[in-house]
Amino acid sequence: MDLANARNHSSKRKYDDAVSPPQPPPAFRSNGTVTNNSVDLSLLEAIEKSQNAVEALDLRTLKKLVLAFERRLKENIEARLKYSNQPDRFADSELELHEELQKLKILAGAPELYPDLVGLNVVPSIVDLLNHDNTDIAIDVVQLLQDLTDEDVLDDNDEPAKVLVDALIENSVLELLVQNLHRLNDSDPDESAAIYATLATIENLIEVKPAVAELVCEKTKLLKWLLGKIKVREFDGNKQYSSEILAILLQSSTANQKRLGQMNGVDVVLQAVAMYKSRDPKSSDEEEMLENLFDCLCCLLMPLENKERFVKAEGVELMIIIMKQKKLAYGSAIRALDFAMTKYPPACERFVDVLGLKTAFAAFMGKIPVNKKNKKERYQEELEERIVSLISSLFGGILRGSRRERLLSKFVENECEKIDRLMELYMRYSDRVKAEAERLNELELDDLEMDDDEKYNRKLEAGLYTLQLIAVILGHIWCSE
Repeated sequence: MDLANARNHSSKRKYDDAVSPPQPPPAFRSNGTVTNNSVDLSLLEAIEKSQNAVEALDLRTLKKLVLAFERRLKENIEARLKYSNQPDRFADSELELHEELQKLKILAGAPELYPDLVGLNVVPSIVDLLNHDNTDIAIDVVQLLQDLTDEDVLDDNDEPAKVLVDALIENSVLELLVQNLHRLNDSDPDESAAIYATLATIENLIEVKPAVAELVCEKTKLLKWLLGKIKVREFDGNKQYSSEILAILLQSSTANQKRLGQMNGVDVVLQAVAMYKSRDPKSSDEEEMLENLFDCLCCLLMPLENKERFVKAEGVELMIIIMKQKKLAYGSAIRALDFAMTKYPPACERFVDVLGLKTAFAAFMGKIPVNKKNKKERYQEELEERIVSLISSLFGGILRGSRRERLLSKFVENECEKIDRLMELYMRYSDRVKAEAERLNELELDDLEMDDDEKYNRKLEAGLYTLQLIAVILGHIWCSE
């Protein structure tokens, strides 16, 4: 199955996007042949009863399911020990174990029973099967865990979800999931789907318990696996999902950002981005992956030591090349440069040395390449704000010398058109902030109270931060005589 085409990823992925839902069994004639024209009423009645049983899932049913699973697991272990060199002798017990694991999936319909599931001490047995010699059994467990931890299943069941996730983590689910990940082959359709399910499970665990984001990187080699996946030139759904998981792991964890930097992660992400320096993604999924990669890069550029790695890996030069090529990644390259140059003078100096001023000021003057993405007004505003931030960083990072003179000279050329542009932006953002302040005052008159912090945040969203940066740039120009 081609996962890239079969899955239409959203911001939060669903396993149903990856695998077609099971079809109802066909009706059979008495001789066993399939017929589409006749309907076996007894079969339909049996299906209806089974559906009612699922709806009536309770503690008693849970205990029956667990008991049946543990019985089949014990039989499989005994058969494997007794006939270790005769696979055909324990194949039936493996099939029966597979069927019991499939039955456990109905527990996803009753998350309120998760504490009872944990209390029955069956979680260690389920998790241990990720180590099973038969990869198919391990895949069954991965799919079961994905179903049990699915976001839709756990909605409005926070406490039961935490009980299950804590039990899974205590029984080394993170280590075993990633260990199993290393033995799965992306070229096999079933194993490729299992890779997707593993990543989805990890995302689900992070959703319930955010601390898992650092825990999984600390205890396993997931970061190394993800880096290996995004290095592959060919695009597929799992590469896309890997880029998204990597972004999730980095977005709120300084420890993960530093850890990945020490693993040569800055260079690897730059290599992955470089594949698009002169071409656009071929699909919306590939476009999303490219955005994920830039999200990863921007997160990586938060710690100071990674900014240094970025400069050494010629990241500044690559971003300027991407801007010059005027492809879809144009705006993302500006964003990455903004992160790299904020409070880091060496990146600002390198930017001037490799002739980045011309490219940056073209964007500052509104000469932005037109494509389907940047036609949106909000996108152009974000780009404008990024460029203002970038120029402000240049003034803050280059305080003297010939580089400073080259920066200042940009505001003199063409009859000081860039100062005119600055004043235009200053007036526009000033008007927006004033309008927001008046709106907030009107809200207060309507007895809708807001504290000072909330008011300030609303003004920042209206453009106050960009207005402040423009004022800083004007101050630098004014002081230069």
